Amino acid sequence: MYHNILVPISFDPDRDVSAPLKLAKLLATPEAKITLLHVVEQIPAYAISYMPVEYMTQAREALESELDGLAQTLPHATGIVIEGHSGRSILDWAEQNKPDLIIMASHRPGMQDLLLGSTASQVVRHAASAVHVVR
Repeated sequence: MYHNILVPISFDPDRDVSAPLKLAKLLATPEAKITLLHVVEQIPAYAISYMPVEYMTQAREALESELDGLAQTLPHATGIVIEGHSGRSILDWAEQNKPDLIIMASHRPGMQDLLLGSTASQVVRHAASAVHVVR
């Protein structure tokens, strides 16, 4: 059983958000802290100029609302939205907050993942804590 669980959440349509949440509930101690973390990748400067000024604020509020809704399905869970590169930001957050387990969903690897790597594989390779990957 784990006391501090990090669950990175991706809102990609091909990822099942429910599986990592169910697993977190199963593996958590009754008083465990569960953090749902979503990383917003930075939009390139050339593209941001074409978007409405309030786009990022509204997008962040929508993501926070979605995470809060998911967090309500788990005991002692909170949602956090941060900005940065997905893999590196998850690892940095984990280094600072010391979860004893990271649970994350992964898609089936394709050819581009062999060349570039996926967020899940980066976290598995570099995390200091246990990582459980769910497909």
